[in-house]
Amino acid sequence: MVASPETMSFQAEVKQLLQLMIHSLYSNKEIFVRELVSNASDATDKLRFEAIADPILLEGDGELAIKIALDPVARTISITDNGIGMSRDEAIQHLGTIAKSGTKEFFQKLSGDQQKDATLIGQFGVGFYSAFIVADKVTVESRRAGLPVTEGVRWESAGDGEFSVEAIERPERGTTITLHLREGEDEFLSAWRLKSIIRKYSDHISLPIRMLKEEWDSEKNEMRQTDEWESVNQASALWTRPKSEITDEQYASFYQHVSHDNDKPLAWTHNRVEGRSEYTQLLYIPARAPFDLWDRNRRGGLKLYVKRVFIMDDAEQLLPTYMRFVRGVVDSADLPLNVSRELLQESRDVRAIREGCTKRVLSMLEAMADSEDAAEREKYATFWREFGQVLKEGMGEDHANQERIGKLLRFASTHGESADQTVSLADYIGRMKEGQDKIYYVTADSWQAASASPHLEVFRKKGIEVLLLTDRVDEWMLSFLNEFDGKALVSVARGDLDLGQMEDEAVKAEHEKTAEQFKPLVEKATEVLKDKAKEVRITFRLTESPSCVVSDEGDMSGYLQRMLKQAGQNAPAAKPILELNPEHVLVQKVAALVDGDADAFADRMHVLFDQALLAEGGTLDDAAAYVKRVNRLLG
Repeated sequence: MVASPETMSFQAEVKQLLQLMIHSLYSNKEIFVRELVSNASDATDKLRFEAIADPILLEGDGELAIKIALDPVARTISITDNGIGMSRDEAIQHLGTIAKSGTKEFFQKLSGDQQKDATLIGQFGVGFYSAFIVADKVTVESRRAGLPVTEGVRWESAGDGEFSVEAIERPERGTTITLHLREGEDEFLSAWRLKSIIRKYSDHISLPIRMLKEEWDSEKNEMRQTDEWESVNQASALWTRPKSEITDEQYASFYQHVSHDNDKPLAWTHNRVEGRSEYTQLLYIPARAPFDLWDRNRRGGLKLYVKRVFIMDDAEQLLPTYMRFVRGVVDSADLPLNVSRELLQESRDVRAIREGCTKRVLSMLEAMADSEDAAEREKYATFWREFGQVLKEGMGEDHANQERIGKLLRFASTHGESADQTVSLADYIGRMKEGQDKIYYVTADSWQAASASPHLEVFRKKGIEVLLLTDRVDEWMLSFLNEFDGKALVSVARGDLDLGQMEDEAVKAEHEKTAEQFKPLVEKATEVLKDKAKEVRITFRLTESPSCVVSDEGDMSGYLQRMLKQAGQNAPAAKPILELNPEHVLVQKVAALVDGDADAFADRMHVLFDQALLAEGGTLDDAAAYVKRVNRLLG
């Protein structure tokens, strides 16, 4: 007795997704072919991999393929693979819910731009639902490899919020997806149209995609399907072909397959490596950052093959974490076919592949960054905008390539008038003033805060360039980037200001004399602010502001302390140093109160400290007390 179909409801997110597919992506309808063929290809890859350990799963049929059939009378398209297939529970899980995390981010990313929104479908692992762009009903019949013939499953939905599931007998393993086309979608009942889409998106897939041959029927004056199947695609792994035989369009198409990205890649490299390890690498740098770029726990972007047999998706051991933006394929001739993630971590051959892929990616970036071609340099500027913060992580993660990564870094600086990060460390050194032996920088929450920092005043006066570092990763990166080309990197907001040979000896003597004159102010201010400031001292780094706070050498900067607190971590307590500008009228007025009204002196010193803290981007522990003091001064 066959059980009647069981009706279930879609997950809430799937309902939203179906509405998007049906109503929003009408100008990119053909992507359903790309996504369903890609899913079928993945299913055969999974069968290949599982069959290594359990050959019985092949059920005597090791010839893997995808078949696409048209029925113009019934107005259906059927896509069949003889891959791993699905059990009843898997069909409910995979087709009724979006298991992949990031669903919320998926909907937030939708812009209303149909071309861009279509790009996201594959990135978020929801390609199956693209069938509903052209179909008003979708039927899926499947049986998982290794299960009895009686344990097939039929899944069906009209995209209206519900789906039905029932048990069926299915002699062959694998999956058949049948699309019942909507009215007005007859273009996809043309074999010529489907073949052109397959060649456009899926020509590189390494197993045959077959359709029935067509012949011209002179009596009916139309094309007629025969009973003979023919391969529509080249059916050979693209990375195994000679580079001379592969066009840029084919490279771009393969990238779109492995990355589920509609955009063309920014750059790629295709190489066969021989020597200690023998492998082929086809690596791509995307033009846009994926939605989950900042999830450091996400899998890497490389597919691992061994002797052209798919082993695993997202083999993160093949590239360091800071290169998680790279997509592509590595095909090894040395690794065993039963390689696991655990074995990958131990393998000497994998370490060699990892080193080779890392160096190859760095070479691609260097070629763009150092090119004499303006278009190539613009490509690197695009890369830096999308992935620059991730590359900075490499300064701490990849000690062996620190010098190469350092040359690729880009920053904003006082040399320009915008937040664009275009200045390399080599550019900075080339513009250094005579007698300058350090690279100066300031860190802040934003470019506006950095460029307005009071610490820059003396540097602007002397025409000395300062790097403006505003990425959250910068403070961490600087703990590994201590010098470049023999020049130390020095924060303008840390320790005593030392301009070295750029400071005149006569000026230094004058500064020492002034500091001595203000010694009573410093001593009294130190006592008043003992709970807030580690030290109070006279400074000559300011030209317009009355005061600023700096971190002592060895102490954590105020910016880093704030970042740690925002991340919910305990930052070590470290009081800042308050520096006073003796040439500023406010400081001179406070100095006149040293032997006068103690309360008025204290109010003014607290205000100068709090203002300096705010100017640096900090927050006040007692904002109400600050307001009261300012009100008393204004009253």
